[in-house]
Amino acid sequence: MHLELISFKICPFVQRAVITLLEKKIDFDINYIDLKHPPDWFLEISPFGKVPVLRVDDKVLFESAIIVEYLDEISPPSLHPSDPFRKAENRAWIEFGSNINVEQYSMLIAKDQTAFEEKFQALRKDLQRLEQQLGAGPYFNGEQFSLVDAAYAPPLMRFNLIERYYDFKLFENCPKSTAWQKTLLSRESVQHSVVQEFETLFTSAIRDAGGYAAQWFLE
Repeated sequence: MHLELISFKICPFVQRAVITLLEKKIDFDINYIDLKHPPDWFLEISPFGKVPVLRVDDKVLFESAIIVEYLDEISPPSLHPSDPFRKAENRAWIEFGSNINVEQYSMLIAKDQTAFEEKFQALRKDLQRLEQQLGAGPYFNGEQFSLVDAAYAPPLMRFNLIERYYDFKLFENCPKSTAWQKTLLSRESVQHSVVQEFETLFTSAIRDAGGYAAQWFLE
C-alpha cells in the first residue's frame, strides 16, 4: 500500500495528519502544492479544494479528521482511548481544536484593531474552556499520547511561535495548557511534522495578509 499526503507547508490540518503518520511509523510520501495556484489534478480529487488529501494507492480520502481516523484504524494499537464514551469525548474536543485553528488564523489576519481584539477575546475564552478540560497531564488523557494531542499540537506550536514576536498573553492563568504545550512541542513527532523553513513561511504569510497583527512580524 502506497500513501501520499497532499500538503501545504503551513497548514495545521495537514500537520495533525503528519504527526499521526510519524507516531504510527507509517511510510508515506508528501507532495506540497501551492494553494493559491492549485493544480488541476488536485482540484479533481479534493471536493473542497482543501488540504490534506491522502492518496491510498489509486483511492483518495479528504478532510484531516477522517484521514487521521483511517490511519489510526489501519495501524494498531489505537491512539484513541478504549472506553467508548471517552473516545467520543476525545473526538468532540478534536473538533473544538479544529475551531481553535480557525480562530487563531482569523485573529492573525484581522484587518483592524477592533476586529483583532474581538477575535482575541473569543480565542482566549475558548482556551480557558480548554484549560478546564485538562487533567494532571502530561497529555490530554493522562500518561498516553493520543489523537486529541495530535490535533492540538499544531495550534499550540503556532501560539508558541507568535508569542516570540509579541506577548499576546493568551495562556495567562492557564498553567495546565502551558505545561501541555511544552510537553507536545518537545515530542519528536511534533518537531518533525513541519518543514525546516516553517517559521519563515508562517510569519511571512501573516505579514503578507496585511492584517493588524502583521506589524509584529515585520522583517
